[in-house]
Amino acid sequence: MADTIINVLIEGGKATGGPPLGPALGQAGVNVGQVVAEINKKTKEFEGIKVPVKIIINPDTKEFKIEVGKPPVSALILKEIHVQKGAKTKEEIIGDISLEQIKKIIEVKNDQIYGKDLKAKVKQVLGTCKSMGVTCNGMDPKEVIKKIDNGEIQL
Repeated sequence: MADTIINVLIEGGKATGGPPLGPALGQAGVNVGQVVAEINKKTKEFEGIKVPVKIIINPDTKEFKIEVGKPPVSALILKEIHVQKGAKTKEEIIGDISLEQIKKIIEVKNDQIYGKDLKAKVKQVLGTCKSMGVTCNGMDPKEVIKKIDNGEIQL
């Protein structure tokens, strides 16, 4: 029999046996408490951020494997600036992030951010900042990108 796969989005370190996870695990016949404990252990570092979690269950042996995905760049930006939600309008500024914080985000998401080098990856994250209403080092992200392109800011 093929493995059963359950995909859920869970706040790091806060999985519970309640819906939607508990019923899905119960149907699969695994120990809900063990799975929840394992998920919480593996997602603890992403506390306060929703992360994708894949639970792979062998229906014959009831053994399970947990795979934790990485949160979206936007969630990592919000965590870095200690804000719950992005801007509601184009003009609203919700916070400021440093280039060092952007580099930290790139370290977490490195294999999922496209770009041949650090410069390209930083510019991609800056684009996300722009759409969320987040400035970088007190400047509009577009201005920071221009300064990176013309060499005024070295990475």
